[in-house]
Amino acid sequence: MKIIGTKTCDIAVVGGGVAGAAAALEAVRSGKKVILVEKTTQLGGLGTIGLINFFEPVDNARGVQIMKGMVDEFLRLCVRHGYDTIPEMWQNGDPGLDETKRRFQTGYSAAIFSLALCDLLADEGVEIMFDTVMTDADATDGHIDSITVFNKSGHSLIKANMFVDASGDADLLAMAGVPTVTGGNYDSYFAHGVTLESLQNAINEGNIGKRGASGFAGGCVGLYGTGHPEDMPLWDGTDGEDVSRYFIKNQRQLFNRIKDQDRMTRDITCLPIMPQFRTTRRIDGNYTLTTEDAYKHFEDSVGTVVDFNHRYFLYEMPYGVLVRNGFDNVIAAGRITSGSGYGWDILRVIPPAILSGHAAGAATAQAIDTEKAITDIDISVLQARLANEGVAIHFDEALAPEDRTLLEKFKLGH
Repeated sequence: MKIIGTKTCDIAVVGGGVAGAAAALEAVRSGKKVILVEKTTQLGGLGTIGLINFFEPVDNARGVQIMKGMVDEFLRLCVRHGYDTIPEMWQNGDPGLDETKRRFQTGYSAAIFSLALCDLLADEGVEIMFDTVMTDADATDGHIDSITVFNKSGHSLIKANMFVDASGDADLLAMAGVPTVTGGNYDSYFAHGVTLESLQNAINEGNIGKRGASGFAGGCVGLYGTGHPEDMPLWDGTDGEDVSRYFIKNQRQLFNRIKDQDRMTRDITCLPIMPQFRTTRRIDGNYTLTTEDAYKHFEDSVGTVVDFNHRYFLYEMPYGVLVRNGFDNVIAAGRITSGSGYGWDILRVIPPAILSGHAAGAATAQAIDTEKAITDIDISVLQARLANEGVAIHFDEALAPEDRTLLEKFKLGH
């Protein structure tokens, strides 16, 4: 293999989803030279090119916004230049403590959010390498010296002091020998499309965000696996042949569903250009989050996380879910952070992914400044920085419901 050249930087980020974008942005704002490697031609990951364009709740389901900092910055960015579906009660700030059923969440234009992220990161000084795939990592005794990447120019090296794996599949971690855990994925494949009826609805509403049309899907399995074929193994997502089978099966299934419809009354406007997998592979971190950790405070928390699918539940994200002892210059961010069962789901969606990216960017910069291993930095200093940037490090006990038996009900349900 011929190496055409070497790039050097302070921090290399692998993966340009929302977690990678957050990590790169925080690191460059810390005065570091940052290179972000993205295998596709857009930023945003599952939230844009994966067509999962839904910004999950950032509130406690009791009328108080919990997740702020860069989470709030990205939430505002995703709708600033496109449509939103933010409930009216949240348009002018927190509605206040109550038992409201409407949560602070929104749909958004996937393409426009992707464009906005590119504009933001380029303007801040992040060096973005689009259409570039990481092919190898040079790691010895838990230390990564460089990664090999490939694009139209050929193979090249990127040397960095610190690395952030925001690949979504823990690719860098696996190549560097960091212990990882594999998961499995239900059969889901959703496309974007329109019908004459949906377009007319948007016209009638005067809102382009109302143009959505259902029925454009291959596999239609939801979050908890309802409807997954009994004779179908879960999709792996870390094997090339498995990924190809996923796309072939689901694209053919989608095509067979729509090919006999009236071709003049509907159109598919966009197919996902990455697998819509949720849990492929993650770091086996110093700590693994589970549902048992609801309402628990952690001394090394880097931020409070809400449960996107259940009301009331609050979690803190311990720093240990991002790192592994024995590996001094790599940190995980996004849907590869260390969670088990539904705890993995808690960590993997857009707001927590941004939070972990925010923390990873700040932690790598701090490690460089203090000449510490990523696992040995002073957590109190990291917490102070994140708090100063709007992150709620610990949840306020007053915001948790008095009836903690809700947790037991949740355990019974899942």
